[in-house]
Amino acid sequence: MSSPVCAIVGIGPKNGAAFARRFDSEGYRVALLSRSTTFSEELANDLSGACAYCCDATDAASVEDAFTQIRSDLGEVDVLIYNAGSGSWQTVEEISAGEFERSWQVNALGALLASQQVIPAMKKRGAGNIVFVGATASLRGRPKTTGFAAAKAAQRSLAQSMAKHLGPQGIHVSLLIVDGQIASPGSDKAQQGECLDPDDIAALAHYLTTQPRSAWSFEVEARPSQESW
Repeated sequence: MSSPVCAIVGIGPKNGAAFARRFDSEGYRVALLSRSTTFSEELANDLSGACAYCCDATDAASVEDAFTQIRSDLGEVDVLIYNAGSGSWQTVEEISAGEFERSWQVNALGALLASQQVIPAMKKRGAGNIVFVGATASLRGRPKTTGFAAAKAAQRSLAQSMAKHLGPQGIHVSLLIVDGQIASPGSDKAQQGECLDPDDIAALAHYLTTQPRSAWSFEVEARPSQESW
């Protein structure tokens, strides 16, 4: 039996790398998708069954090409983690229409495009997991989160709509809300509960993909013990 496949959209040195390491350690072949492959190719070399793919999550053709190649190289995707995110920290009076739209494209449109690439095979199997990495901004807007909060709220609503539609078909869609600053893995601030440890966020993401169907979570918040909420 071949190993399952996990596709991670949005690869960086913190969360993205932690997701990759965790699912690699759990026996997954991992597809690393990002606009630039400089970091992801180095990361792939350190993992046992990973490949890096160039992908602009906001471009439908780019997303389709990347997932076509993943299916050819690794097989159908069992777990999709949508970790791509972007925001401009401006008030409603400062943000431009282009900046507002770009935030929505990365956080919401990209999540839709990537999901559409994996849903058909998951429906055929009657099983699969899609995890969106969200933010507290999806629940509340602050003065300088005009674009980011609106985009993350759109992402959350998309995830909820998908969860209700796809759940009866065996596909678990969940939203992992990250509430707090993210430190480097194993840092003192993470150990003291001042910041989030990416490895712990990755462990939570993996846990979501192992939940039995009788007790699926949709929305889970991750915050360090000293976060003010």
